[in-house]
Amino acid sequence: MKNKTLWIVLGIVAVVVVWAVGGYNGLVTKQEKVNEAWANVETVYQRRADLIPNLVSTVKGYAAHEKETLQSVTDARANATSISIDPSTATPQQMEAWMKAQNEVGSALGRLIAISENYPDLKANQNFMELQKQLEGTENRISTERRKYNEEVRTYNASIRRFPTNLLAGMFGFDKMTMFEAQEGAEVAPVVEF
Repeated sequence: MKNKTLWIVLGIVAVVVVWAVGGYNGLVTKQEKVNEAWANVETVYQRRADLIPNLVSTVKGYAAHEKETLQSVTDARANATSISIDPSTATPQQMEAWMKAQNEVGSALGRLIAISENYPDLKANQNFMELQKQLEGTENRISTERRKYNEEVRTYNASIRRFPTNLLAGMFGFDKMTMFEAQEGAEVAPVVEF
């Protein structure tokens, strides 16, 4: 009888241990997917930041007197690249500050692209056209990677809240991660005036 009880207890302990190891490893995998998705987001934002100096240089040759716009693009890029975020510890406020800096880059780029309408030679310049095309593609990649990041964060956040995995998450410090959210007023297209 004692032997049978011992085997039952050992069996239950083994099941709990297997569940705990599997649950922990699953949470680690999901957390790493979030980190990978965040790295992809940063990569496409960095690509945009890398394209900006080339675009500004191309425009400078045609629109030398548009110094304020060129400077705002350069300043916005510098501000955006100076902020870094760790997705596993990012607060909503940090994410908001990071997104604000990225949105300032987008707004400044919009004004820069709008300048091209005033310079027919610039619009026809092959370098400008290629850079503009690359920026448009990069903006699409940014949107795609942000969506993928949010999907991974949603999956991770849901898994750390579900019972019984939430017990493991609490024991091992798996905290909720912050998603991208649209900036207030993002539904309204920006007005570009000169």
